[in-house]
Amino acid sequence: MITLRAVWVSVVLYLSLGLAPLFAQEVTVKQDHLTLRADLNLASDKKIQDGVVLLLHGTLAHNRVEIIKTVAELLNDKGFNTLSINLSYSLDQRPSQMLDCAIEHQHQHEDAMQEIGTWMRWLKEQGVEQVYLMGHSRGGNQIAWYASEQDNDLIKKIVLIAPATWSAEKSASDYEERYKTPLVELVNNAQAKVAAGQGAEVLDTAGFVYCEKAKVSAKSIVSYYRADERKNTPSLLSKITKPTLVIMGSEDTTMQDLPAQMEPIKQANVQAVMIEGADHFFLDLYADELVEKTVEFFE
Repeated sequence: MITLRAVWVSVVLYLSLGLAPLFAQEVTVKQDHLTLRADLNLASDKKIQDGVVLLLHGTLAHNRVEIIKTVAELLNDKGFNTLSINLSYSLDQRPSQMLDCAIEHQHQHEDAMQEIGTWMRWLKEQGVEQVYLMGHSRGGNQIAWYASEQDNDLIKKIVLIAPATWSAEKSASDYEERYKTPLVELVNNAQAKVAAGQGAEVLDTAGFVYCEKAKVSAKSIVSYYRADERKNTPSLLSKITKPTLVIMGSEDTTMQDLPAQMEPIKQANVQAVMIEGADHFFLDLYADELVEKTVEFFE
């Protein structure tokens, strides 16, 4: 079941920003018991059937966070339709705002791949024949993970913006530094709960991702913190067959090891570019350069 709620975006505002006027729709689609939300922005004089850039945000964020909103607007100005999807984090019709740390966390890292798949099926139902996949940070990893395991004819090209890197050692050390308690004890306890069929049981934690003293299900803890090389985006690239562009920022202190991991990768379908001066979020003029690189790659 799919519903659309159309919202006209002010032409005057977009012209004042030097952007092409567009028609924006909030799109919803059912997935099991959840209603997923996304923003569909059609470029001037374009139909959805002309193709879509599917955009995915980063950790615990949303589809209207600054980098996603800005990139979508700039791509629309370049003539590309965009679908900015809002991960549910297991919440029905989750609003476009940072995830509330006070919730009982039942979501899993892998949920994103299922939701990407749901939106890809929706796009196919709308008559779309080519989709460009684009994700930022953890969303970049989730896009790469999806593309590496669910390749299909709809996917034309892939852009990964400062995609997440991962190692078991760094994950453990970062957790202990931030929350002053060993990660291994939390994960071992959660894994025991999952093995006993109690994965939905909520545990009190010192912290979870960015959230201090969070209440988190055992299955969520295992998903986000267990050792899995697929969380390290460069490790996924050899399994992706479509043309892929990795965009990095020279001042990115969040994914500091990404350039070093990308340097030895010599793969015909993979390109990597560095935007000098950009940090992890590619603010202001760095977003313009990011989109310029993206459009060159798309064309």
